Amino acid sequence: MSKLYIVPTPIGNLDDITLRAIKTLEAADFILAEDTRTTSVLLKHLGIEKRLYAHHKFNEHATAASLTETIGEGRTVALVSDAGTPGISDPGFLLVRSCVEAGIEVETLPGATALIPALVQSGFPCDRFCFEGFLPQKKGRMKRLEELRDEQRSIIFYESPHRVQKCLEQMGEVFGTERRVSVSRELTKKFEQTVRGTIAEVAEHFAQNEPKGEFVIVVAGAPKPEKGEKRNRYRKEEADEE
Repeated sequence: MSKLYIVPTPIGNLDDITLRAIKTLEAADFILAEDTRTTSVLLKHLGIEKRLYAHHKFNEHATAASLTETIGEGRTVALVSDAGTPGISDPGFLLVRSCVEAGIEVETLPGATALIPALVQSGFPCDRFCFEGFLPQKKGRMKRLEELRDEQRSIIFYESPHRVQKCLEQMGEVFGTERRVSVSRELTKKFEQTVRGTIAEVAEHFAQNEPKGEFVIVVAGAPKPEKGEKRNRYRKEEADEE
């Protein structure tokens, strides 16, 4: 039976793999991995021997069609990323879309993702939130932050350690240094840490302590404007348009 399984993998602690994920990896004809070396470590930990093929951001555009054809011939295939759920700031979307268009069944297993633990332990509202993933590395970063200035939902970003400090400084410029923020790093790992405070306070913390590991930044939503303030803002926007 032709089928593509999307299998989340642990974001740090290898024991966070689900029993269903293990059974799915064991049963698959082969596994598509973002990095075969990383996935080999996981499979060795689980005692699974399975053929691996690389499927990453550098080859997914070129291989999605041929992989879809292969799966359509009656293969059961599991797709994994290095950590978390494929397709969430990781390769996967193109292959899923291609399989859906070809009428191939796609089944996504529930499992690990970094954004939910970071959001829940931030202390910010979790009922409504906005996930932004990674900001543009260079061009467009400030523009995207400007577009989010008045977002009232909690906002979640992923960031690399060497850009965390600069990212917080840019957020301070756009959101204001008094906006609350929660920064989690190395989730589920030995040195897991969450730093909370104003953007200014958290930026100062990482100025004094070198950022290391994988980071999730959760920014508190903008406060709701007062009724009079909201009317004045709309009038200003209308005047600017004229």
